[in-house]
Amino acid sequence: MYGIGIRRVATAMVTASAATLLMTACQPGGSPAGAGSSPSGAPVKPAASTSTSGSTSPSTPSTPAASATSGSPAHTTMPSTGAKACGLPDLKASMYQAAVRPDGTGTGAAIVEFTNVSGKACTVQGYPTVAGAGNGSPEKNRPLKVTTTGGASTVKVAAGGKAWTKLTFVQVQGEADGYCKSGATPASYPTLVVGVPGAGAHQVALTDGVIAECDDKVTVTALSAAKPS
Repeated sequence: MYGIGIRRVATAMVTASAATLLMTACQPGGSPAGAGSSPSGAPVKPAASTSTSGSTSPSTPSTPAASATSGSPAHTTMPSTGAKACGLPDLKASMYQAAVRPDGTGTGAAIVEFTNVSGKACTVQGYPTVAGAGNGSPEKNRPLKVTTTGGASTVKVAAGGKAWTKLTFVQVQGEADGYCKSGATPASYPTLVVGVPGAGAHQVALTDGVIAECDDKVTVTALSAAKPS
């Protein structure tokens, strides 16, 4: 009887061990029930990994607010010349007939030369205005219709340096008093009043003769550091 009891216990232990092995083999992936599964038997998802550096993974760079292919900035800033703008007393004007001028008997074209007499560098920029001074009196100025030509930029005029503009008129034709192709009467002015942007109006006479022109029109170049012909 004692031997029969021992065999029954041994048989029970073997049966229990076989059942345990069978349960283990039935787990998903062959893993033990305690690894990769919840107590209910559902798979457990791995926890999200964290960086040991304390920072998140880099994100995609954002698009710049302004396109780099726009071609040009919204506005253009002129480079600084380190000099102030010229004022009226800083410039002394003189005028002479240009070497290159239209055919005719009038003035044709004249060069106005501005010399910096201030003792220090200053700047000029833009296109002058032009008026004929009746009888040499500025209060009787007769403005001429100005057409501009060429690009304007800031011109730094050193102490004692010069800047120039060229005035081209509608030429008087014929001999003696001449005539205008338009049928208008030619006009003559002993002096002109030439206005420099920001630097006042300068009354100036030709070094050789008087201004004779038609139609009260003039083409004006921008103030320049290059002497025109």
